[in-house]
Amino acid sequence: MFRTTKTSLTALAVALATPAVMAVPAQAQDAAEQPAPLENLVEQVAIPYDQFQLDNGLTVIVHEDRKAPIVGVAVWYNVGSKDEPKGETGFAHLFEHLMFNGSENAPDDFFKYLQEMGATDYNGTTDFDRTNYFETVPTGALERALWLESDRMGYLLGAITQEKLDNQRGVVQNEKRQGDNQPGGLVFYEIIKTLYPEGHPYDHNVIGSMADLDAATMSTVQNWFRDNYGPNNATLVLAGDISAAEARPLVEKYFGPIARGPVNDPAQADVPVLKENVRTVMKDQVAATSIDKYYSVPGITDRDLTALNVGAQILGGLSSSRLDNALVRDEQIAISVNAGNYAFQRVGILDIGATAKPGVDPAVVEKRLNEIIADFIKNGPTEDEVRRAATSSLAGTIRGLEEVGGFGGKAVTLAEGEVLAGDPGFFERQMNILATLTPGDVKAAMQKWMTRPAMTLVLEPGEREGEYEEAASVAAADDATDAAPAANEITVTKVRPAPEISQLTALDFPDVTETALPNGIKVYYAQRDAVPATRVTISFDAGSAADPIDKRGLEGLTLGLMDEGTTSLNSRELAEAQERLGANISTGGGVDRSTFTLSSLSANLEPSLELLADVVRNPAFDPAEIERVRTQTVTSIQQSLKSPSGLAYYVASPLVYGADNPYGGSGTVESVGSLTRDDLVNFKQTWLRPDNATVFVVSNLPLADVMPDLEEAFGNWAAPATPKGQKDFSSLAAAPESARIVLVNRPNSPQSFIVGGEITPYSASDETIVDLTNANNALGGNFLARLNMNLRETKGWSYGVRGGPSINEGAVAYFVQAPVQADRTGDALAEIIKEVGEFVTTRGVTDEELTRNVNNEIRQLPGQFETSSAVLGAMQNNVKYGRPMDYYETLADKYRGQTVESLDAAARKAISPDRFVWVVVGDAEKVRPQLDKLGLPIETIEVE
Repeated sequence: MFRTTKTSLTALAVALATPAVMAVPAQAQDAAEQPAPLENLVEQVAIPYDQFQLDNGLTVIVHEDRKAPIVGVAVWYNVGSKDEPKGETGFAHLFEHLMFNGSENAPDDFFKYLQEMGATDYNGTTDFDRTNYFETVPTGALERALWLESDRMGYLLGAITQEKLDNQRGVVQNEKRQGDNQPGGLVFYEIIKTLYPEGHPYDHNVIGSMADLDAATMSTVQNWFRDNYGPNNATLVLAGDISAAEARPLVEKYFGPIARGPVNDPAQADVPVLKENVRTVMKDQVAATSIDKYYSVPGITDRDLTALNVGAQILGGLSSSRLDNALVRDEQIAISVNAGNYAFQRVGILDIGATAKPGVDPAVVEKRLNEIIADFIKNGPTEDEVRRAATSSLAGTIRGLEEVGGFGGKAVTLAEGEVLAGDPGFFERQMNILATLTPGDVKAAMQKWMTRPAMTLVLEPGEREGEYEEAASVAAADDATDAAPAANEITVTKVRPAPEISQLTALDFPDVTETALPNGIKVYYAQRDAVPATRVTISFDAGSAADPIDKRGLEGLTLGLMDEGTTSLNSRELAEAQERLGANISTGGGVDRSTFTLSSLSANLEPSLELLADVVRNPAFDPAEIERVRTQTVTSIQQSLKSPSGLAYYVASPLVYGADNPYGGSGTVESVGSLTRDDLVNFKQTWLRPDNATVFVVSNLPLADVMPDLEEAFGNWAAPATPKGQKDFSSLAAAPESARIVLVNRPNSPQSFIVGGEITPYSASDETIVDLTNANNALGGNFLARLNMNLRETKGWSYGVRGGPSINEGAVAYFVQAPVQADRTGDALAEIIKEVGEFVTTRGVTDEELTRNVNNEIRQLPGQFETSSAVLGAMQNNVKYGRPMDYYETLADKYRGQTVESLDAAARKAISPDRFVWVVVGDAEKVRPQLDKLGLPIETIEVE
């Protein structure tokens, strides 16, 4: 549930008959050359705000946005891992966990109180530079949210017990194990160690070391809180259905009495310079060799920030980047490239990399990578490259401003500017720089920072070398209750009753208009005017379930080729056209649908729709592109089987659904390798056609303005004479007579990944399936569910456990998944089996769980549909499952009608723990003896 941000650099080192032709109208090309000017786009990026400060130093920022009855609440503390002294690494992140474990007047897990309010988008994250907590709540619950946040700011210490400290220490250590267990999971440690010398504030990973976490005591933890979490070291942002005048008395009431604390003067840090180039080679369970170059660069307030961001995009971030064009498209010696500037407060890391195509000498890729970087540094970008990068960046920012809270909404934008740059409007300065950036600016920044010594890290396939850092005692959680009883008692220094939750506004789902194009394609339209953007999805009743059993992966490869070139635009030209318009065309849809989604600036909708139509109607299926994308797809399949979760579901799916069921497998190296161009053309002709299509639109523009562009793009598209495809789900596997375990040996794994599954008798259209999903909220559906609370919050053996129904059109299965520390694999599986078994027999849904989950489901409805993308997804689900378009407005009454008995009946109908197939991915030498004690049949599989 918790996330440590800015450690995603780890993933960057791992790679992961002829169709009918529609000519692209000439005006599309003209319009694509004349997108909305950057200056006009910048004017649309606005977050007006009011700012004030309480007497105790708390900075408060309020942004008013009345589009929905919700408020995004964000509390940012000016402390992160760079502020940790030697011997206390990981404390900022550990405290993030502890501050979710209850305060003096709210002593239970904070997720309980958040769910009572119907909060959405809630979490907490720790970075090198700050710690933050956020939630989006219904307006009527805002006062309760302010009470909750203020209680953990001012009245936390009395609620921190030795038991909680020991438990959360174990949870964090399992979070570390979970990250380390991923392919490439040890890379970021090496990057930090190389770029930042010992004693530098950024010289250690945010999650810290096992030894320092082991050494954390109650006194050191309490001192850490007193020193860093005072109101004068915090910023509170409220964004949404609230004004500054309304906010101020509430903030004064709840935060005003909290005393000031010491002032945290964030650690200063220079940008270190390596004495010479460093080259490191590592091995891990990856499918292909990756080469990354890391440069030390300045932090977010440096004048070169925007130029470095744009330069990285042009080099390897855009779809049309120089590295993509040279290494992936033209020379075809790499399967993927990457580039990004990861700016922290004081310093940053610029990463430029490529993943070698299997069979190609990585040294050749590295040589060409260096040559292209050197040429870019010497000669700089073109004006067109800078404009495309800037437009793409601005378009993404505009679309992101629709959300008031969450990980990247308006509250986060204002808070980040204030805490890290001393200016809530910092983003406006950056946008203005972006709009006027020149090729000379980018060239100068690159020459300044990328001519210094750099680190080259090569990650090769192979067995990891060295040992994992492990905790002093992985069984420490067992001793949590051995402390003196007083150490586990909560002390309340000041009684602060919780305010009542006021009247909440019911969900008002946007009105949906149904119409049709001249050729009969149905169009569903909803208007949302929060941002000047339009989202269009054309959905086909296909998905991976349409794959023939002997040609699994066909749908995925077909979709992958369709946005890699049309009969009029090659893949590079198509990418460039999208970037000039600030548009994004993505493919996907899942197992039941194949979708093409356009995210467009409304000012550029007409040419953007024409691009979408060209992609959907006129794929080239160029033979050279087919082989390139095939290689990428095969490598992606191989890489997925290197990860514990990918391997677990690869094994579990055919066991649960049946190997011959459309849901019972996915593309393999062999099946994807056998596909021909004719297979791709036939799939498109059979499934991706107008008589199998539905269009969904969410836009700030009125329908009357959108329909002419849709008609021009898709209205004259005729269906082929051949019949459209039909899916067959008749081969669904029967439930086994008894449970069993399949152990997949993955040596040297610090964690095991457990997946359990079974087919249920439910169908996707069953009206009582809403009873099953809410019953599951008590068992596995959210943070407070029994499985997670047992294995994470009580035992401390896992970073998070979840379970729930997988609802597809042709089958509904139930799955449980749990990453657990290796030495507790058997114990953890025993606990899961016990919890599931008791839930459907002797210990069903309680009255407290019923009340909490019903209230949560009803109260969070308005927040769930804050964004256009959420509305777009809901519209598609309604059509897929045959529901009316006001379905989500009817849910509140369905929840109110639920009882303990109805939820128990739904769970008992669906879940039979004695028929589960359990797949365990882990180190068989360590795990098999533990599993033998469970008394279930065990089959061991060796990974080839």
